Amino acid sequence: MSGFPRRTILKLTGGLCALLAVATRRSSAAPPLGEARPYAFEQLRAQARARAREAFQPLPRPAPETVAEIDYERHGAIRFRPELALWAEGPGRYPVTFFPLGRFFPHPVAIHLVEGDRARPVLFDPAHYTSPPDSPWRRLGSEAGHAGFRIHESRARPDWPRQDWLAFLGASYFRAIGELGYYGLSARGVAVDTAEPEGEEFPAFTAFWLHPAIAVEDPVVIDALLDGPSLSGAFRFRAWRGAGVEMEVEAHLFFRRRVRRLGIAPLTSMFWYAEYGESRWLDWRPEVHDSDGLAIWTGAGERIWRPLNNPETVVVSSFLDRDPKGFGLLQRDRDVEHYLDGVRFDRRPSAWVEPLHPWGEGAVQLVEIPTDHEIHDNIVAMWVPREPPPAGGEGSWRYRLFWLAEDPYAPRGLAQVTATRIGRGNEPGKPRARDIFRIVVEFAGRALDALPEGTLPEPVVSASRGTLLQVMVEPVPGTRRLRIVFDLNAPGPEPVELRSYLRLADRALSETWLWQLRPGAAG
Repeated sequence: MSGFPRRTILKLTGGLCALLAVATRRSSAAPPLGEARPYAFEQLRAQARARAREAFQPLPRPAPETVAEIDYERHGAIRFRPELALWAEGPGRYPVTFFPLGRFFPHPVAIHLVEGDRARPVLFDPAHYTSPPDSPWRRLGSEAGHAGFRIHESRARPDWPRQDWLAFLGASYFRAIGELGYYGLSARGVAVDTAEPEGEEFPAFTAFWLHPAIAVEDPVVIDALLDGPSLSGAFRFRAWRGAGVEMEVEAHLFFRRRVRRLGIAPLTSMFWYAEYGESRWLDWRPEVHDSDGLAIWTGAGERIWRPLNNPETVVVSSFLDRDPKGFGLLQRDRDVEHYLDGVRFDRRPSAWVEPLHPWGEGAVQLVEIPTDHEIHDNIVAMWVPREPPPAGGEGSWRYRLFWLAEDPYAPRGLAQVTATRIGRGNEPGKPRARDIFRIVVEFAGRALDALPEGTLPEPVVSASRGTLLQVMVEPVPGTRRLRIVFDLNAPGPEPVELRSYLRLADRALSETWLWQLRPGAAG
């Protein structure tokens, strides 16, 4: 999906991976700056619009053979000197350090410091980085450049060089730390033709303008110019560091040609396996994933939970909607015993997208790509407008992006799905049938806790094909959870779309569980 291993970014931006050099004293030195020129975001929008009228010019790649030698390990050994960080001594609250070029990040980006209505370019100086004596990066010299940047915790903290909370690196990718202190999934400025047979396009942020946050309540403001073969764009990110990270995103896109599948507010994550699926036998750990489900709050108000799959072939699922209230890739399972991994999958953030204006007709699309390892991001969730702008057209979208532990708008009056379990169905005393599947969906929440003792809600289950058998609801022993249990007789390899929820009289007690069962992949 991304063209480079996800572990690379995780290592480079992770809270556990401290900067190798920690400033023992504060220096008056700072990154060198170029000449100040007038700047306003309106100018950036005009620049992006004008660029879309011209032929696309690919980004330069300095010394590509040398940069290709800077692999995963070598890239991680190159560090910007933290005492030379932008705003290390103010006026911005959050210092900024920079990433070097490498095999997976071969394009330099322009970075500017905004001061009032003027901006000055941050000049590249290789002396501001540390690297091993035998690093091929040293051969690049002054012809290299910065590949991206990261924003650190407040300089008021004595250990600020050791923790960053927001990073932009590679194509239009960025990620933020969650309230549990770890990085995980990524976001992108835009997705172009994801999962299309002709191949995906990866537009890239080519230049950034950084505005300092002075007061505690101020956001860091990041403006960005995006460019790619099909479109150009102007972005403004306003980011607040709180319990987690909250961002407001303003995206203005200008189209050179019509895009087959336009992804707005795309989220990218990793799902290898969970408590269900055959992949759980491929590794010793009980579960391996950064996110375990797609949550949707539809324009009509329905709450949907779709557990993620690691399919055998690329699968695209579309959830048609109009003016959605939000969607996100969440990590709901927070039990460390379910992972047993030192990289702490149990603490990965959930990301939620909240539109700030009506988005019209379209679909939340989920793209699931086969993977046989955790190093690959294989999940994409995004909003796909029904009618993307034509060649020569333009469009604007605004949304809020939350990086937290949970859905910020989780309904307290509905039970949530806590587990999905799948096995073979059978009748007592008979061999297990290959075409019969037993499916168990567990729910928990205040709506169930408030039920009178002995009261069980009605299980509502439907399937796009096949026959439902033995549908029931029962308590999960030793817990306050309830589970829907049913068998599905579904001969043949065609996928089956399943849907279920809990109901009491005419009132839904739970969110809606959706699932795509692929009988042919079940062995």
